[in-house]
Amino acid sequence: MNIKMTKITESVTYAGVLNPGMRTFDVIMHTEYGTSYNSYVVDGSEKTAIIEASHISFGNAYKGIIDEALGGKTPDYLILNHTEPDHSGCVKQVVQWFPYIEIVCTKAASIYLKNITNNDSLNFKIVKTGDELDLGGKTLQFYAAPFLHWPDSMFTYLPQDKVAFTCDFLGSHYCEPQVFDTDVTYPKKYIDSLKNYYDCIFAPFKPYVLSGLDILNSLDVEIVCPSHGPVLTSGGNLNTVKDAYLEWSTVVERENVLIPIFYCSAYGNTKKIAQAVQKGILQIFPNAECETYNIKNHNIAELAGLLNGCDAFLLGPLTINRDVVPPIWQLLAHADAINMAKRSVALFGSFGWSGEGFAHTAMRLQQLKCNLYDEQFKVNFVPTEEDLANAVAFGKRFAQTV
Repeated sequence: MNIKMTKITESVTYAGVLNPGMRTFDVIMHTEYGTSYNSYVVDGSEKTAIIEASHISFGNAYKGIIDEALGGKTPDYLILNHTEPDHSGCVKQVVQWFPYIEIVCTKAASIYLKNITNNDSLNFKIVKTGDELDLGGKTLQFYAAPFLHWPDSMFTYLPQDKVAFTCDFLGSHYCEPQVFDTDVTYPKKYIDSLKNYYDCIFAPFKPYVLSGLDILNSLDVEIVCPSHGPVLTSGGNLNTVKDAYLEWSTVVERENVLIPIFYCSAYGNTKKIAQAVQKGILQIFPNAECETYNIKNHNIAELAGLLNGCDAFLLGPLTINRDVVPPIWQLLAHADAINMAKRSVALFGSFGWSGEGFAHTAMRLQQLKCNLYDEQFKVNFVPTEEDLANAVAFGKRFAQTV
């Protein structure tokens, strides 16, 4: 863990905590390059604001860097663009350090914060799009940005410095001691982490991403200060990152249907069935993008992209100890629950004894509100040639429903 203070502009100071050793975020997100918890201090001639707090694990370190950035001043405001605990974990401590501080946030954020801090008497200033806060020569403007990526999210804009504070939006779990994007030592690794961050956090909210870009493009922004990763500048990666978000969020009509087939197979039996089902699908859609994927042999983030972007999919669950094996659950844990509803899916595979994995997987797909194909194709142990022929027919029948 490191702490870092850097001047962004004459009136904006970076006061973040670096966590290069983090390898998992929110239980399921792999963070190969660590992360940073970015916080900022904005000074006006009359008042001072802190923008974003930090993870509760780094409270003492955060206090030291905030005190250094404040330079003896007492902050008037704590602005929270989003209340997920990696940003709000230290709020309870911030209120103890500065008892008269006013917390500026959306209405939804104020509700969450009462439960995050277990404090019903926080001093809130609720803002919405179009509201402003005068610090004395410096004005903070607020723009609601719901579902980027929580309902409480907003952007804060400092027009005099052409700086936008966007919280998670345009951020990345990428940690280097340099603060600015122009100083990134490993550009390719940064872009890899940016894409992984987008896929895991913003991919379910593509229409809202486009709305967020519209907000930023309507403002005169030269610097974006996210809550994770490097500060983005117009002379660095700002336009590149905005363009990437635009590309990743713009729905492109495919020429051919996309139907991935995911499975796990201990002895190759479910694999054989997957390949037979694939043949059946391709007889209905000869040009379909229809590949088979043994889940344990592929990057889960890449498979999640296929799962969430496909027209339909099939799953071959494997049962061990009366439950589905972890790779199946891991893939479904990455399902975009917001946009997965009505997605067509079918189950197939081989089982050894009672095959509970089929029922368990079906239940999860029903919870995701998928359009679960009524027929399941199941074979006990090793499929015969007749079984494989029937699997081809099963693939054809399913494809005709897509």
